[in-house]
Amino acid sequence: MNDALSMRDNGHGVRPDAPRPGPLGRLAGLAYRRRGRVLLAWAVALAVAFGLSAAFGGEFTTSSSAPGSDSEQAQRLLSERFPTQSGDTVKVVVRADDVTSAEVRGGVHALLGELGRMPHVTSVDDPYSAKGSITPDGRTLVARVYLDVTNPNDMPVEDIERLLATAEAAERDGLNVALGGHAVQVGEANQSAAEMIGLIAAAVILLIMFGSVVAAGLPLAMAIVGLAVSSSLVGLAAAVVDVPEFAPTIGMALGIALGIDYALLIVTRFREWRAVGLDPEAATVATLDTAGRSVLVAGGTVMVSMLGLFAVGLSIMNGTAVVTMVATLVVMVAAITLFPALLGYLGQHIDRLRVPLGRRRRTQLSAEGHVVPAAGWTRWSRLVRWHSVLATVASVVLLLVLAAPFLGVHFGLPDEGNDPESTSSRQAYDMLAEGFGPGANGPLLVVADISHGDGTVLPRLQAELGNTTGVAAVSPPRLDPAGDTALFTVVPSTGPQEAATEDLVRTLREDVVPVATEGTGTAVHVGGATAAAIDLSASIADRLALLIGGVVVVSMLLLLVAFRSVVIAVTAAVMNLLSVAAAYGVVAFFLEGGWAGRLIGIDTATPMAAFVPVIMFALLFGLSMDYEVFLISRVREAWVRIRDNGQAIATGLASTGRVITAAAAIMIVVFAAIVPSDQVFIKVSGVGMVAAILVDATIIRMLLVPAVMHLLGRHNWWLPRSMARRLPQLHIEGPPITSPRPIDAAEFVPSR
Repeated sequence: MNDALSMRDNGHGVRPDAPRPGPLGRLAGLAYRRRGRVLLAWAVALAVAFGLSAAFGGEFTTSSSAPGSDSEQAQRLLSERFPTQSGDTVKVVVRADDVTSAEVRGGVHALLGELGRMPHVTSVDDPYSAKGSITPDGRTLVARVYLDVTNPNDMPVEDIERLLATAEAAERDGLNVALGGHAVQVGEANQSAAEMIGLIAAAVILLIMFGSVVAAGLPLAMAIVGLAVSSSLVGLAAAVVDVPEFAPTIGMALGIALGIDYALLIVTRFREWRAVGLDPEAATVATLDTAGRSVLVAGGTVMVSMLGLFAVGLSIMNGTAVVTMVATLVVMVAAITLFPALLGYLGQHIDRLRVPLGRRRRTQLSAEGHVVPAAGWTRWSRLVRWHSVLATVASVVLLLVLAAPFLGVHFGLPDEGNDPESTSSRQAYDMLAEGFGPGANGPLLVVADISHGDGTVLPRLQAELGNTTGVAAVSPPRLDPAGDTALFTVVPSTGPQEAATEDLVRTLREDVVPVATEGTGTAVHVGGATAAAIDLSASIADRLALLIGGVVVVSMLLLLVAFRSVVIAVTAAVMNLLSVAAAYGVVAFFLEGGWAGRLIGIDTATPMAAFVPVIMFALLFGLSMDYEVFLISRVREAWVRIRDNGQAIATGLASTGRVITAAAAIMIVVFAAIVPSDQVFIKVSGVGMVAAILVDATIIRMLLVPAVMHLLGRHNWWLPRSMARRLPQLHIEGPPITSPRPIDAAEFVPSR
């Protein structure tokens, strides 16, 4: 701590010889004094956000096509020229000893007739007249129900439930019916109250840490208000950009976690200022002048990381970035305006309503008037200092071991085959694969535009497609009403997630189609959900290096300005990359579907969606920087004061160990609450966040960072003189010392 510790009440909140507060301190003082108006302003902001979202909010999207890709062009042709085929589809899969028997045929026709009268259903295929709809053994058939919605989220859940109930009612002994398709997945998805679960768990952790209902309640209050405002703004974001269906869940979890973490840091610092004798207003000003700066830098790194998603060039990544950045920005604004106002009402009662959880440690002051860290954390910091080489080597080896499974990860889009076995979508997937072969669940749609070519090319194209290795079946061409576009359905012999299917798509595009259409003027595109997933993965892979490089460089520049050290910026980036790699490895291990996967509801080997590591990187790199800022800001504060590198590291680690541990525990329970989701994207994102935060708060922040800083010694604070003259002075450790004065025991007023 610096001279702000010696500020005393003179009737106006501070001593005359105390340094003038910075902008955040002055803002905190204003919010403290005008707390009623601040709370009213937040209430108005919430009402306005809710009203605007209700009036102008957009819908979430499930589109995952790569812009300009071959699959996107195929989908555009389908939408323009096969409008009845471009909507979402529900697959009706029936299994019996003989699906062609009169009894089963009558039941199937009755079922399809009833489904055809359901809302949003435009047409239903007759499997008994459509070629290839019945397996050769006569035990399985598939019919397709076409919907008038292209986005499965637009299909009301109650209508999906009616479809499922109708199919279930048609079942009897010897006759199994299952419905598949994305709309069915959405209707069956588990809608858990993840946010509420996370808040309850966070409340318990805060109570254990602070031992006071008031101290624990303040972070929760800020998080709830921030969650309400940011979630109301999600609809407005969806009206401007494509927001994927999983983004709001990730954004809300991030907002809760950041809100509680930042408030936790502020409350901890506020109690320290109160412990050394400052009145509530002076303590609030001093808190925002120190911890408030850390919050802005930490939140800024999260914002920078999320900005990196725009480099991917996909609309769904842009939407995810907007949602998470809005959540982060709301939390940052709440921390510097709403929280000081709340302290104006409750600051003097911060330790009221104590709960009998653990033993309360009496605040101790050093002879210089600084709060003495807990003895346990002090002993740990000394242990790391004595064994810094061993700690560094062991930490790096452990991180690399955790990251190893990522080397064998398979990229692709999880589908109904990765749903829980109890769902209708999974049962339909398994029945199709068993009856028609694994490729039946991922047919390719080959669209031929013959408006500027010769229609006689179609038989040759069909023959070339059918003779291609890896193709199980090809349907006859289906012409659109104008007769200028043909649609082939190509069934691969391998499943949609297998590498052989990806090779087949590449072969069709690069070899088969060009040979079959050479000199005809016919444009042919290979599309469908499987091809779109392949294109998406390739598009993201091409831009991943740009994303990582851009985020790392900008974050390093931000840390360079904040801590005025080249070494701190570089080592922080390297360690955060190690943390992210370890999280990737843990996610890949769970996706293998073994005993670990079954713990979270993944019972089959599941591919990793290509955009999951992209989103995880942006989130995790930003959150890792949070803890880096928490720790290094206190280390730098001690360094500026005593100029002893070893003692500064030990003091910083001991001072922040409890805060970082509690903050990490809160983030872990918040993100763990979204793991039970039935949506694989959300589930694995939750697993990745939990793993990364656990690794970062223990191995990285409590072991590797201090160990490496001890090894580097005074080089930690190296900054070229030419750069030092040009960099702005942020003073993240607080305003510069102007009149240090120790506080003697007679002046000490303990917090109550």
